[in-house]
Amino acid sequence: MSNNKIAPSLLAADFGNLQRDVEMVNNSEADWHHIDIMDGVFVPNISYGMPVLKSIAQHATKTLDVHLMIVDPDRYIKTFAELGANVLTVHYEACTHLHRTLQAIKAEGMMAGVALNPHTSIHLLEDIINDIDVVCLMSVNPGFGGQSFIENTYYKVKALKELIIKKNAKTLIEIDGGVTSKNAKDLVDAGADVLVAGSFVFKSDNPTDTIKNLKEIIG
Repeated sequence: MSNNKIAPSLLAADFGNLQRDVEMVNNSEADWHHIDIMDGVFVPNISYGMPVLKSIAQHATKTLDVHLMIVDPDRYIKTFAELGANVLTVHYEACTHLHRTLQAIKAEGMMAGVALNPHTSIHLLEDIINDIDVVCLMSVNPGFGGQSFIENTYYKVKALKELIIKKNAKTLIEIDGGVTSKNAKDLVDAGADVLVAGSFVFKSDNPTDTIKNLKEIIG
C-alpha cells in the first residue's frame, strides 16, 4: 500500500456548496483536505478565515492540512489548533524565528509544515529539516489557483529529498500548485509524498474519479 497522499485544495471548491465538496473529499480516495488561508498581505489574494475553516472542520473526516499564506502566523497558531487543524504550514518567508514557530505548532499537537515560494532555496532548511514534518514546495506563485506548474520544481524535489535522507529526517515533501495527472507520477518519482490538487480536481467532470485516477497514478 502506497503512503503517497492526495490533498484536494478546497480553495478550488464551490464555496456555495462547500459542505457538499468537503463530503465529496471525505468519501473519495483522497487523504487530506488542503486549506489555504490568505490574508491579502503575504499574497495578493484573500481566501477565507476562521469561520469558514470552523465549518469545514465540522464536516471533514480526514486530516485538515492548513496552509497559512499570511504575515505573522505565530499570532494564530493556538486558534488554528482549536479549530481542528492537524497539519499547520507556515511560509519560510513569513517567519523571522522559524524554529520557535515550529516548536509552537508542535506544542499544540499539530504536525509542523514549512512552505517555500518558488524562488526560495531548499538549502535554507538545512539546519532545521529535522524539526519539520512537512515541506510544502510551491510549484506556482502563491495566491491564486489554476496557474501553470513551474518546471524547476522537479529539481527542488530531488534536492530536498537528498537533504532529508542526508539528515536522516522523516520530513514529507508536499507539492502545491499545478498538479495534474500529467505530472503526478514524475513528482512522486522525484521524491514527493503529498500532492495538492485544486482546479484539476474540482473543475473536472467527476472529482471523485479524478482523485481515484491520481491515486492510481502515484501508486
